Amino acid sequence: MSSEPILYCGDPHGQFRHIIEAAGHSKAACVVLLGDMEPARPLSEEMEPLTKRGLPWFFIPGNHDGDSTALAQRVWDPAVADRNVHGRVVELPNGQRLAGLGGVFRGSVWYPSDSPARETEVHFRNRRELSKVTPRQDRWRDGPHVKQWASIFPDELDKLADLRAEILITHEAPGYHTNGFGILDTLAQSLGAKVAVHGHHHDRLDSSDRWFQQDFKSYGVGLRGITAIDAEGNAEVIVPGELDEQRNFRQRYIDAFGRDA
Repeated sequence: MSSEPILYCGDPHGQFRHIIEAAGHSKAACVVLLGDMEPARPLSEEMEPLTKRGLPWFFIPGNHDGDSTALAQRVWDPAVADRNVHGRVVELPNGQRLAGLGGVFRGSVWYPSDSPARETEVHFRNRRELSKVTPRQDRWRDGPHVKQWASIFPDELDKLADLRAEILITHEAPGYHTNGFGILDTLAQSLGAKVAVHGHHHDRLDSSDRWFQQDFKSYGVGLRGITAIDAEGNAEVIVPGELDEQRNFRQRYIDAFGRDA
């Protein structure tokens, strides 16, 4: 069992060199990509240096990974299907279990918001239901439209909630975030997770005042940022996100004055 930390990588948006370099410089036991990879070539090729080195790596898809068929083919590549953690649990080198939920909530499928301004009705419980009403010419790999491959379906979340894991990774943020979802708090609690890590919002806000209430530690990883988290849930920023300073200043301003700058 490895005691070395796991590297969690915020939305790469087409850039991978910093991930390969950080993995080489650190003593990381594993690398985890939090979505929005948008690779310029198959993801298997982008991450080949780690694969050749024998360093385990995993990922979940982000909303932008379904922006085009070309992108989707590079991400939902059969060569890396076993590294896609969306909707399942894998065991990490340190013996902990990692659960993944990629993609985003969309109103056309399901948007579990607490806001009365948002429609929360479930339109499709799973991909199969949506595929049946998708015109044949718009389907991708006999599934729904390629964009919807990066959507969260209720059945996927429900099945994941029946499993057990110490860590939950999501593309969407849990409830502590202004644009987060309380249902992801419930998912983490159902899993028995003690750490939740997300990308998507390109920020790394301090949520430590919510940890006791949540019953888990939550971390956001910024745009092309990298955070190392050990088996005890302690985090260290290895590569700051490109917008971390700007986003943290904005959040402090909102906290102080109750409005955006």
